Amino acid sequence: MTPTPHVPTVVKLGGSCLADLAGAWWDDLARHGRERPLVLVHGWSKPLKQLSPRYSEPSAILRDRYGNQSRWTTPEVIADIKTVSAELGQEVLRRLEQRGITAERLLGSDGLVHAGEGERWWWKEKKLVELENLVGPITGVDPAPLKNLAPGHAYLVTPLARNAAGQEVNTDADRAAAAVAGATGATDLVLVTDVAHLLIDGEPVREITARAAAEFRDKGATGGMRKKLRAAGEALERGVERVVIGSAPVSDLLAARTGTVITRT
Repeated sequence: MTPTPHVPTVVKLGGSCLADLAGAWWDDLARHGRERPLVLVHGWSKPLKQLSPRYSEPSAILRDRYGNQSRWTTPEVIADIKTVSAELGQEVLRRLEQRGITAERLLGSDGLVHAGEGERWWWKEKKLVELENLVGPITGVDPAPLKNLAPGHAYLVTPLARNAAGQEVNTDADRAAAAVAGATGATDLVLVTDVAHLLIDGEPVREITARAAAEFRDKGATGGMRKKLRAAGEALERGVERVVIGSAPVSDLLAARTGTVITRT
């Protein structure tokens, strides 16, 4: 099925690799963006760690009673996320506009991304304690703020969200990108990261079904790849036709010349 011109390509830009993307990578993205609207969702892990050494300390990460990891997010952390996101946002918009793509930045918490109540019980100093951690699962996306979806134009989304109490909360960028892709009717979600492929038993995987990816996620995947596979499954459940994970230019990933393609069947 050929996508309509106003259905976007959604691209998650990994915070760990964003600064390392070469000029040729941005040239390719701009060529694609002249034909299709772009919605870019960025991470911030590396810039946040560069802002302050405390974000690299083990105490910056919490584990809940189910074993899930989360950044311990206080109002100060939200403010720091906004600071580094504004700086990297300026750079991304500059790179796009140099290549003829108009672009605007949007906070997910400004009406785009909605979150539910977050987990309150976390392990700290070997004890399960109740903490207010400003994170929350994504419950929905209202695409209305993305009102200028058109070829030649891009949105850069900072994946914060707003919960029912009106609090601004941290969300996982991969899963936010999946939710945005589903809400905008995107056929493709591209997760750009610092690894070329999904690896299973040390071997690169070129294509995998959602079911097989979920089985590997639960049994063998670790760290950031586990979250990416969860996001891929959620995107496919929301109607996205395929998810591609890799480090190459977007056109190469979409053409399946490299990277890992995840499909429903």
